[in-house]
Amino acid sequence: MTEAAPTATRRYNTVAKALHWAIALLIVAQFTIAWTMPEVHKGTLPVGKIAWHIIVGVTILLLVAVRIVWRIARPPVTVGVNSGLQHRIAQLTHGLLYLGMVVVPLLGWANANARDWTVGLCTGFTLPKIMASGDQLGLELGDVHGTLATVMLVLVGLHVAAGLYHHVVLKDDTLQRMR
Repeated sequence: MTEAAPTATRRYNTVAKALHWAIALLIVAQFTIAWTMPEVHKGTLPVGKIAWHIIVGVTILLLVAVRIVWRIARPPVTVGVNSGLQHRIAQLTHGLLYLGMVVVPLLGWANANARDWTVGLCTGFTLPKIMASGDQLGLELGDVHGTLATVMLVLVGLHVAAGLYHHVVLKDDTLQRMR
């Protein structure tokens, strides 16, 4: 009988956990807003739920930037062996989640700029324009933004399912490490 190789265990600090859960809650809020806001057409104004969609998107982008800097400065403590297919899939999924949490808001920002909308927070903090008003590419990026958001939703679902699989089936501490 062969013994299974130990898997890598990561311990996350309080700031990493707080950023993880804050971003997770904002992503849930963002999808809720996106599904209930009116459809965006030529001439649509960024008011109501559309304005909230922009504010939440900017907040997500800013918190993800902080999270990336924090993770580089303070990586989680890893104990055990970093190998195996399961570990590589987890790394790929996490990498794609981080990529999506940056790219999806950037595409939304570019689309909003192309619509001549101000992108920022309700505090008066605004982001600079990254796309010229009326830019055709920027307008088309709205569709890409929506499609990649759906891909992100699938990745988030996989992430949640994997956490539950570890907790319920494998009965390891993977889920507990981010509590």
